[in-house]
Amino acid sequence: MSHERLTQARPFLTLGLVVAAWLVVPVAIKSFFRASFFEFTAPVGVIASYARDLQQYWTLRLHSESELIEAGRDLARLNASYALSVQQNTELEAEVGRLENLLRLPSHPDYRSEPARVMRRDFSGWWQRLEIRKGKNFGIPVGAPVVFTGGVVGRVTEVHAYTSVVELISSPNLRLAATLEGDTRPISFQGGINPTFGPARAEIEFVPLDIYASDLMPKRLVTSGLGGVFPAGLLLGTVTKVEPSTDGLFKTGEVQLDPRLSDLTEVTVLVPLNTE
Repeated sequence: MSHERLTQARPFLTLGLVVAAWLVVPVAIKSFFRASFFEFTAPVGVIASYARDLQQYWTLRLHSESELIEAGRDLARLNASYALSVQQNTELEAEVGRLENLLRLPSHPDYRSEPARVMRRDFSGWWQRLEIRKGKNFGIPVGAPVVFTGGVVGRVTEVHAYTSVVELISSPNLRLAATLEGDTRPISFQGGINPTFGPARAEIEFVPLDIYASDLMPKRLVTSGLGGVFPAGLLLGTVTKVEPSTDGLFKTGEVQLDPRLSDLTEVTVLVPLNTE
């Protein structure tokens, strides 16, 4: 009877010994094994991502000719609109440069835009992380801001040989200084505790008492540029609710993030040109 009990308990004893051995292993060795495992499994995710792109390509090939013509017309209109926006942006940049030289103001740090395809989303933390198909091979550094057409996506937290991990702005671990559009006073922004497949929200603190916002009168929240990570003026979300904090000195509020964060397929990494 004791032999049968020992046989049944052997897997648990083995598991306990493995866990105990892992607990006493130095942190450097744990980090090495973690990075090695990530690099070993990364090609599987990259191949799966390329396979999804190929599947989408053949799905589009099955559309009728009239649908493709209509999509081409819509794309032509969109390209014309973007061409006009690029021209206006070039003129505005030239005007900003002229004013900076005239007033002897320091220029903003320059960034190189590096578009990247989203490889997969971490389902264990849907609103926390995603992985992109570019890493050290494209010079992406840790801490680089990541954006898309709707504003800020997050920042790079891990860089590997061919992939990178991006922490989303909806993650509670991400904090940054923000301002309300048209206001220069800094506000503390932090990601919230979000449901797995629900709408993404964030929180703000230290909001001045004279600020009001609601669903009927929302306010746009943008990056302040403080801290040197995110350029100023990037959209974070929309403030839909503010209320007095417990100390009564400031207000706290809720920020509604862009719903497109849940299905991003392409993002842009802002790589600083000045490495210092």
